[in-house]
Amino acid sequence: MRIRIVDAFTDRPFAGNPAGVLLLDAFPDDHWLQKVAAEVNLSETAFAHPLPAGGEADWALRWFTPTTEVDMCGHATLATAHVINAAGLAEGTLRFAARCGILGATAEADGTITMDFPTSDLKPVPVPDRLTEALGADVVSVHDTSAHIGDLVVELGDEETVRGLTPDHAALKDLSDRGVIVTAPAERPERGYDFVSRGFFPGVGIDEDPVTGSAHTALAPFWSARFGREDLTGRQGGARTGIVRTRLRGDRTLLNGHAVTVIEGDLNV
Repeated sequence: MRIRIVDAFTDRPFAGNPAGVLLLDAFPDDHWLQKVAAEVNLSETAFAHPLPAGGEADWALRWFTPTTEVDMCGHATLATAHVINAAGLAEGTLRFAARCGILGATAEADGTITMDFPTSDLKPVPVPDRLTEALGADVVSVHDTSAHIGDLVVELGDEETVRGLTPDHAALKDLSDRGVIVTAPAERPERGYDFVSRGFFPGVGIDEDPVTGSAHTALAPFWSARFGREDLTGRQGGARTGIVRTRLRGDRTLLNGHAVTVIEGDLNV
């Protein structure tokens, strides 16, 4: 079967966040899916198969890290939509049935894809014990997110602090259900982005995820409330970065970005 590696939230190869994508006729057993994801060894590998016509969704979609299945993943959804569109298997808006509900993905005239995800609920919480020490930076605020995400959104003082973090991943592992997203306002918005972030997910086998689409369903309402605007642009990553454009629409958040296929070949099973 064909397997692709797609760089998501970037318009050029070797940037953004890479995801594995396999289009199947049906889902094999979970053990096989997990073994493939471990072999691909990227932050997520997406598996999708078409559904019968006339239902609420067109494709079934699941995502696996090298160690576990996750409820929601933005960059691998973008990668999957990119592969389906490039293969000529769909037109218009794709509807995916996933653990977190029905997700939409629409190919735009400029070559980007806009995804429709549920907006995360944000709840301010006290700074957890050991968080400041684990990050090695002072914390401004902490917010918990919805169940399908399970991250802590941690506001830091400035962009330079976010970029310069070298956290203790082992110490971060037990502080949230999935991971920790650190964020700060852009130092110079004229560079084309409004806020920055980085994502650390050692609890699901990923020390740092370059560009986490699902986290932007929490970052969008967080920064939209601060800036008073519904349309924002985020830049995520440390050594490897990508751009996510967000549009807050009440209980839905639109995530927009490019994707580029960098590897395509045969999976021999």
